[in-house]
Order: sequence, then C-alpha cells, then structure tokens
Amino acid sequence: MKMRYSRDLRGYGETPPDPRWPGNARIAVQIVLNYEEGGENSVEHGDQASEAFLSEIIGAQPWPGQRHWNMESIYDYGARSGFWRMHRMLKDLPVTVYGVATALERSPEQVAAMKSAGWEIATHGLRWIDYRDVPPEIEADHIARAVELHRQVTGERPRGFYQGRCSMNTIRLGCEEGGFEYLSDSIADELPYWHEHDGGAQLIVPYTMDANDMRFSSGQGFGTGTDFFDYLRDSFDLLYAEGAAGAPRMFSIGLHCRLAGRPGRAMALRRFLDHVQSHEGVWFATRLDIARHWAAEHPWQPRLRPSRMDRAEFVERFGGIYEHSPWIAERVWDAEMGAVHDSAVGLAGRMAQVFRAAGDAERLGVLRAHPDLAGKLAQARRLTADSTSEQASAGLDALTDAERAEFNRVNEAYVARHGFPFIIAVRDHDKAGIMSAMRTRLDNDTETERSTAEEQVVRIGELRLKEALA
Repeated sequence: MKMRYSRDLRGYGETPPDPRWPGNARIAVQIVLNYEEGGENSVEHGDQASEAFLSEIIGAQPWPGQRHWNMESIYDYGARSGFWRMHRMLKDLPVTVYGVATALERSPEQVAAMKSAGWEIATHGLRWIDYRDVPPEIEADHIARAVELHRQVTGERPRGFYQGRCSMNTIRLGCEEGGFEYLSDSIADELPYWHEHDGGAQLIVPYTMDANDMRFSSGQGFGTGTDFFDYLRDSFDLLYAEGAAGAPRMFSIGLHCRLAGRPGRAMALRRFLDHVQSHEGVWFATRLDIARHWAAEHPWQPRLRPSRMDRAEFVERFGGIYEHSPWIAERVWDAEMGAVHDSAVGLAGRMAQVFRAAGDAERLGVLRAHPDLAGKLAQARRLTADSTSEQASAGLDALTDAERAEFNRVNEAYVARHGFPFIIAVRDHDKAGIMSAMRTRLDNDTETERSTAEEQVVRIGELRLKEALA
C-alpha cells in the first residue's frame, strides 16, 4: 500500500535561495509582539476553567469552574503596563503584532497606539486557547470570526495569521480562508517558503520558539534578562556573519507584553536593540514586509513533484533510471514517499535503497540488463536513450576501428570472467579513463567486482535523476 509522508524534511537543502533583502541587507530582523491579554481562557470569557499557559506561575494548572485571580492579574499586567513599556521601546521600529481578536476588542487604547506606531496587526486567532482537539469546522468558524472582528476593531482585515496553539488543521484552514498573504504557524525554517495546497501555494513566514520570551515561563529557559540578551545577541551575531558570508536569513524574535514587558526583561531587550542597531546592513521589517518582498523576489513556481504522480506516470518517467528494471520504480512508488523524494538526491537515495534491499538474483538481473560499452547494441543503435546519451558523452560513439576492437576484446573477457557486463558511470570519466578502469577491474575477483558494479549502477541512477529533475 502506498504511503505519502506529509512533512517536508528537505526544505531548501544545502543551498537556500538568496533572499535579496532590500539594500542588500545581511539579515532581516523581525520583532513580534503577542497581544493576548483579554483573549485567554477565563470563566468570565465563557470557558470551563482558568488559563494556565505562559505566565509567571511555573507549573500552573487550570482551575475548573473557577476564576484564578493571580493568573488574570498577570495577564492584566501585560495590557495595563507591559504593553506600554514595549510600545515606548519599539514604537519607532517596524513591529508585527499577533493580536488575538477578542483581546484587541477589549483594548481600544492599545490598538490605537499600535496603529499610530504604524505596526502591522496580524491575527492571532479569535481566542488564546488550545485548538489541538477543536473540530476543524469549529476552528474554521473561529478563524472567520477572528478576521471579521479584527476588521471591525482595527479598520482592516488581517493579512497575516498565527494561531499559536494550533491544530494539525490550522495551516490547511488558513490556506482555505483565502485572504492571508502569509501564515506563520511554522517553526521549520529561517526563510519564508511556499506551502502547496489544493493546486495552489500559500506563503509561510516561519516563527520562533527559541528567541522567544515564552522561555521565561518554562522550567527550562531564561532565568534572567542576561540569559535572554545573551541568547538574542548570539543568535543575531551568527546569522549576521552568515549573511555577510553570502547566506542572509531572517531572525524572528517573539515577545509577550506580560513577559518581556517586565522591567528586568525589557532592559535586556533594550540592550539587544542597541547591539543590533550598531551594525550596518540590518533590515528591520514587519512580517508583511517580508512576505511581500519574498512573493516579489521568489514567486511560487510549480515544479515536478514525483511523490504526487500516479503510479503509471511515475513508472513511465522513472522506470528506466535503472536499466530495463522498472520494478525498482514500482517499489519506490508503492513505499513511503514525500517531499524529500521530489529532489534528485532524495529520489536517487530511495531508488538505491530499493535496489540494495532486493534479492541477489534481482540485483544480478539489473547488472545483466546493462549493455556492453561500445558493444554490438550501440553499433546497432539499440541502446536506451539514456545509455546512448551517456556513451556519447564519453566519446564511445566515435571510436576508431582499433579502439572498438579493444573495447570488444575487454568486454568479452570481462563477461567471461564475472558473468555480467562491465558497468561504469561513464559521465564521470573520459574514454581513456574508462578503458583504464576496464583493464584494472578485469582482474578483480568476482565478489569485489560485483560490489563495484552495483555501486556504479547506483551512481548511474544518481546522474540520470540529476538530469531528469534539473
């Protein structure tokens, strides 16, 4: 039974794209201020229990059917005091607010200050609650209600969406809402990326859980403002150096009014901002700025996705990668496939795995399916298109009579000794190198030569797939 793996563990691979940040910036610094106060779990909000997440009370548990005065007043601090400290410190910088819609509704003065500062206000959902067990139709309704309430409170619909305490349905539902320029419920990268859904694509601008003041509220995290400053500074310094070396990234920083708004933590943030602003080539941006830049510089391009082909199409396209052995492609398709197999390296690795897992007779059959180099099939023009191109690349289609006689002599001796044709990835060699290898390997014992031939089959597959998926 076929299995399709939903997660993309490859991403951009070894060589991510150059984001080409404005002004050739070495790094894009993106600050998020989460505004959740007034949107958290509370009996007064119609919930079954009090809030227990991201507060000063380590190990807090919900109080079923009861209000929790300390918990509520911690959240109140974020709105009454912490927000204004953050506003004074950040009002001259581009900032994205993740605003819970019901929290924004209860904070008109803070919303006015956000708008006055020119901050982007993205939606943080309708409520600051855990959506992991919420049915998708209810979560979809909450997203729609959040967008509408956000529009009523701020004057315009949100262009970005971060649920935060999300479900496995959140990204899909965000795509299907249809009006978001980016989604941020991902921690998968340091650059934006396109998420394909239902024949189209949605831009993802990933967020962070590490450069985030939420770690002040966890058992393993930041204990002091110095811890926070050191971590932010070290993260920035490494990313800045990578950007200077030609690989710019995005650095996201997550703040909460009730956490980073406390004086000892706010001082650490101020020290960090001073550090960043002492460097040239830093682009401070909102998440919407980054999304729009990425969409303009790196628009979504549909590409060949082997993992999404039907079986007949996949075997038709890749059944000849291993010479006259379509069963390898068939077994690849029948097994687990995912985004990692949509690259030449990934698909070659899986095909090699299937070949190596096959029985001895099957592997020997693959070897024997290969033609002699510059042999009778080549002269009769009966090679596969791949073999014809490969042999031509090394000049084996233009041999002198003496060269052809020598190839035939060594080919015949090799088959007589080992029981299968001489196999080599000819694209890795020239004509002289191929002949030298033939003479050397002719004298190997058959066990050694069998192993060598099988690895050359794998190498030929790699080279063919690099061409097919270029």
